[in-house]
Amino acid sequence: MLQVSRFPWGEDPLDWLRGIALAADEAGFAGIALMDHLIQIPQVGRAWEPIPEPWVTLGALAALPTDLRLGTLCTPATYRPAGIIAKSAATLDALSGGRAFCGLGAGWWEQEHAAFGVPFPDTAGRLDGLEVAAETLRALWAPGTKAYKGARVALPETTCYPRPVGTLPLIIGGGGEQRTLRIAARWGDACNVQGDLDVVTHKTGILRRHCDEVGRPHHEVEVTVLDVAIVGSDRDDTWTRVERLRGRTQAAPYAARHHAAEVAAHRERHDRLFEAGVGTVFLALPDLAGAHDVERIGALARR
Repeated sequence: MLQVSRFPWGEDPLDWLRGIALAADEAGFAGIALMDHLIQIPQVGRAWEPIPEPWVTLGALAALPTDLRLGTLCTPATYRPAGIIAKSAATLDALSGGRAFCGLGAGWWEQEHAAFGVPFPDTAGRLDGLEVAAETLRALWAPGTKAYKGARVALPETTCYPRPVGTLPLIIGGGGEQRTLRIAARWGDACNVQGDLDVVTHKTGILRRHCDEVGRPHHEVEVTVLDVAIVGSDRDDTWTRVERLRGRTQAAPYAARHHAAEVAAHRERHDRLFEAGVGTVFLALPDLAGAHDVERIGALARR
């Protein structure tokens, strides 16, 4: 899938988004994931660059003639009451004909919470909130309208219409080994981690141990990977992109961190992840400017 984290859309936001989505669909990407932030994060761009509210934006993308899966990677459980997240995702699923997914995380950036007047609990509190949110989503997406009483959540009714069209995948974002991956094992359809093959293999082992402890088969919780990669058309183009993007970071460490290479090398790296059991790679381009960038990496979308 294509993860879109920057939005240099100029004076016509909808036209830019349409171009990205249609190019992704034409290239063969399975879907588009949007970040969920209130301010553009420093790892991607400057604070005054646009970062749209994702559920509104995904609703616009749902109206386009594509087969793309659509969702967030990830919505912090701190931003909205869990029931509102459930309602937004279920509505997107209905409008898109069953193409929605929901990435859910604990939240990590205190600055944006403070700027928008959103409470920012300590780490334990945020993880508690993530677990409550995941359980709430599961309850409200389930059939029927009966009351729900579970491990951390009690609801007098579960009247949430429209219901998701089918199974609405819940992706738990983060690789925390004690709690986050355990929450994924208990409530998620997938976890999302970031790292190279060794890190992903290690995290997968931890996830599977948690699955054993909570009594879920390993295949029920997919491992997905967020891959922020620099992709060039040839060696010179790759290094030109590294030099343009690295800022004050030395070129070699920056290139290594983002696996700077051409399409073929990224394809081989992704294949090794798939062979290790990864189900989905969310590919993010730190220099995504428009549809032409999606077109030039199209070979990575086709397995």
